[in-house]
Amino acid sequence: MLIKNCKIIFEDRIESGSILIRNGKIEKINPSEIESDAVIDAKGLYVSPGFIDVHIHGAGGFDTMDGTKESINAIAKTIANYGTTSFLPTTMTCAIDDIKKAVEISHECMREGTEGANVVGVHLEGPFISPAMIGAQNPNFIQKPSVDTFNDIVGNNIDAIKSITLAPEIEGASELIKYLKEKGIVVSIGHSKATYAEALEGIKNGIGHSTHLYNAMTPLHHREPGIVGAIFDTDITTETISDGIHISYPSLRVAYKQKGFNKVLLVTDAMMACGMPEGKYSLGGQDVFVKDGAARLKEGNLAGSILTLDKAIRNVYKNSNYELYDIVKMATYNGAKHCKVENKKGLIKEGYDADLVLFDEDINIEKVIISGKVFK
Repeated sequence: MLIKNCKIIFEDRIESGSILIRNGKIEKINPSEIESDAVIDAKGLYVSPGFIDVHIHGAGGFDTMDGTKESINAIAKTIANYGTTSFLPTTMTCAIDDIKKAVEISHECMREGTEGANVVGVHLEGPFISPAMIGAQNPNFIQKPSVDTFNDIVGNNIDAIKSITLAPEIEGASELIKYLKEKGIVVSIGHSKATYAEALEGIKNGIGHSTHLYNAMTPLHHREPGIVGAIFDTDITTETISDGIHISYPSLRVAYKQKGFNKVLLVTDAMMACGMPEGKYSLGGQDVFVKDGAARLKEGNLAGSILTLDKAIRNVYKNSNYELYDIVKMATYNGAKHCKVENKKGLIKEGYDADLVLFDEDINIEKVIISGKVFK
């Protein structure tokens, strides 16, 4: 397959050219001799690496916690329509047996593949979090951090676990953080009431990431910098839900200016209502009401989002003066590094997986290619 007349979004620039795809891989960029059985004339569209979402609970009316292949497959197909070609199904603070099932099924989909976006691992959001920063998690299922409980949850599926969100100030967390780091799992601070000092101690023990920046964490105050201050004051990575609801655009710009484009990931934190009409849904066994673009519990707490990564890119692009390639990097290569697949995904580079997205000047998705095959 040859994609011609396109504007290729590289990590640090955008150039006009063409891309030759064979056997699911990018074989050649700007080939001199063009021999291909299928030609896509992009007619000046941008071509980006496929988007990678490292924090997503559900979409299309389905949830990771359903614990079925049908649900993971449906999520994979739904988000592929919006340019996401790889993702981490994300669990909730629920009953341990339910989390176990979700992890096991997600691992199976990782091995066997889906009809949409690739499952590249699992993100555990909880259950080792603070009841004081519960957000939309279920307080009835919070667990005390422990290596034994973690191993009970993941069982033989530990190699599928790419990241885990926890609160470092809770008793037992330090030991678990050190253990997870040794296992090569990204430990993320989130749903935490930690002080600045407690956050720094957690980072010293092995925390390398932070979950949905600003949300469900202690804020930046001039006398107590909190978790936000610790994130800004260290080189750990972070993620933003760039829907204009979870974080105001000025606060987003402050974060990007402070952290730089290499240290931030765009995520959706989407729940099952993503890609669906407004109405009543559920998240982690709790009722969620979707209205005016926001998903909330009946108490008013934000409960994930209905964001898609194409919209996240568009939102940042329209509300900043950043280069498009810098914004796209936050939705592609940075996520690939987080999932430890940066040797084959997240860049338009010869030898890399042919996961590609074609979109116009307004970031409207025109075509999606996954593993060298046209999905949309």
